Amino acid sequence: MPLLSGSSPESSSAANSEQTPAQQIESLRQQLNEHNYRYYVQDAPSIPDAEYDRLMRQLQGLEEAHPELQSPDSPSQRVGAMPLSAFSQITHSIPMLSLDNAFDDDEFNRFNQRVKERLGMDDEIEYACEPKLDGIALSIRYEKGLLVQAATRGDGTTGEDITQNVKTIGSVPLRLTANDASGELPEVLEVRGEVYMPKAGFEKLNKAAAEAGEKVFVNPRNAAAGSLRQLDSRITAKRPLEFCAYSVGEVSDGFMPEHHSEVLQKLSGLGFRLNPELKVVTGVQGCLDYYRDLGERRDQLAFEIDGIVFKTNRLDLQAELGFVSRAPRWAIAYKFPAQEEMTLLKDVEFQVGRTGAITPVARLEPVYVGGVTVSNATLHNADEVARLGVKIGDTVIVRRAGDVIPQIVSVVAEKRPDDARDVLFPAACPVCGSETERAEGEAVVRCSGGLVCAAQRKEGIKHFAARKALDVDGLGDKLVEILVDQGLVNSLTDLFHLKVEDVSALERMGPKSAQNLLDALQKAKQTTLPRFIYSLGIREVGEVTAKQLALHFCDLAAIRNATEEQLLEVPDVGPIVAHHIVTFFRQPHNLETLDALLAEGIEWPAIEARPPAEELPLAGQTLVLTGTLNQLKRNDAKAALEELGAKVSGSVSKKTHLVIAGEAAGSKLTKAQELGIEVTDEEGLLALLREHGKL
Repeated sequence: MPLLSGSSPESSSAANSEQTPAQQIESLRQQLNEHNYRYYVQDAPSIPDAEYDRLMRQLQGLEEAHPELQSPDSPSQRVGAMPLSAFSQITHSIPMLSLDNAFDDDEFNRFNQRVKERLGMDDEIEYACEPKLDGIALSIRYEKGLLVQAATRGDGTTGEDITQNVKTIGSVPLRLTANDASGELPEVLEVRGEVYMPKAGFEKLNKAAAEAGEKVFVNPRNAAAGSLRQLDSRITAKRPLEFCAYSVGEVSDGFMPEHHSEVLQKLSGLGFRLNPELKVVTGVQGCLDYYRDLGERRDQLAFEIDGIVFKTNRLDLQAELGFVSRAPRWAIAYKFPAQEEMTLLKDVEFQVGRTGAITPVARLEPVYVGGVTVSNATLHNADEVARLGVKIGDTVIVRRAGDVIPQIVSVVAEKRPDDARDVLFPAACPVCGSETERAEGEAVVRCSGGLVCAAQRKEGIKHFAARKALDVDGLGDKLVEILVDQGLVNSLTDLFHLKVEDVSALERMGPKSAQNLLDALQKAKQTTLPRFIYSLGIREVGEVTAKQLALHFCDLAAIRNATEEQLLEVPDVGPIVAHHIVTFFRQPHNLETLDALLAEGIEWPAIEARPPAEELPLAGQTLVLTGTLNQLKRNDAKAALEELGAKVSGSVSKKTHLVIAGEAAGSKLTKAQELGIEVTDEEGLLALLREHGKL
């Protein structure tokens, strides 16, 4: 149960140890059922996760100790049972009917007119309106208040027995709650409804699958269907499924009221979740207003819907209207425009993003999807192209949900023509012509021309001027955007050719601000080699790596000409980083820009060659900084220690040689003392740095 608002743990009572085991178990079951109802049905949880888990563990312990007291309706049964070998078949006592569809106002008007004519009524019909959830229809059977069976719709007459899986869904009550003063429950009650996966849960599930290298689901409906049809209910138990009731099947005498909307309210009182968008309206106009209102809010809903179901609200009128074939005459589904359609993939073009990522974009035969005409769709990256197995010339299924960029979700393999072509990523950037590269283990192909690629211009300039790079005071992200958009800066060297009159004419800039910026640019020309290397924006080359490169090679020319083998000798440089560095300095455009920057007067103090790593005074030692330093910045202290050959770690272990503890040092200091590791304070650090000429 996710942690939401609620009372403190003390507000929930556990089982009383003075009670018998049977009484304790019953008390715990009642508490857990109540908390499940409050969370899953009322959306008003009253206890936090930790307290809920404590109650559940207590119940499980008692049931394990007293197996004779176990019960199929216990909340502990939601965790999933052992895998099945196959699903058995169930015949529905009352068939699960399909619905006729309407796709425009005229078709809905004709449905309404047929209803009135069959009933011989002139008055407007009252309709119950329900969002048509895009999920899986279920029938759940209760006998004497206990869940005994759950089945899929199947062919309407026969479905699959998925009782164990449905028991794992928190919004499905295992035992009904009496909803009137009599406290009586129907002898038999079949509840019909939809199992679905909320959008947030679907996104989280797919993200976890992608990170684990597993196949992702195409949409929430497929995810819900796949989760319900797991032979191992323990897998279903981990999936974020919900159940909304929308009608009943077989019921005992005396249960049914006069209106469909009242049936739903009775189900709510028995412990079932209802859709929060349920409404009763009168006449065609009321239905159409509801349809359009929900259609406009469709993308903001927490769940996927593909239309609206309208049902004649009076049950006696439903009985009079009856059925035709497999569909009732008293209900219809008014569908929203389809969000998935088939079309032809005519070509693939490649776009370069602001970070150099090259994205394949499918050019499609225009198709109407989700209320708009779609002619382009993203293919994301090389891994997605491979996963789909898509080729140019394929017939594909395109999906569009709300404002999300349309995407290809699958290929119709049987329609593939003989002349279908593979999707080949470009070897050169389509914008600047620089080499493209794809690092091992990455899905994204990138342009290596960071300094010159127009697509990456803004991000490159922002990085170049950042505080940890050349530190150009006053050149923030917004100003960079304006300078590029106004055409005043098209390359890094253009920064040093800006004129006061041009800059002062920009929004929120005056002559003084403009002059301050130009002065800051001139000042930034005096930098250090590590800062300059970092400012170039070479992939995977951060501050630490830039500093290690500078200390190892001492000269920019040596770095420019270094081979991958030579770069691998540098601490903090592995094969991937070495490849990125060599690729960067291999691009003629990058070298031209580099030479132009140096011609502008960017310079730095010479760096003396340092001794081999093994000869440094702190070589082979691991140090840990903890607490607050008053005389040094933490990063400066770390850098100085690393220049002396030390490895500065973020955690204390048996391999730690020295812990430097500033003020308010916490758990790291405690652990060092427990392990008997040498500890010094800030004064000891300063003495160490002075001893080796770093202060």
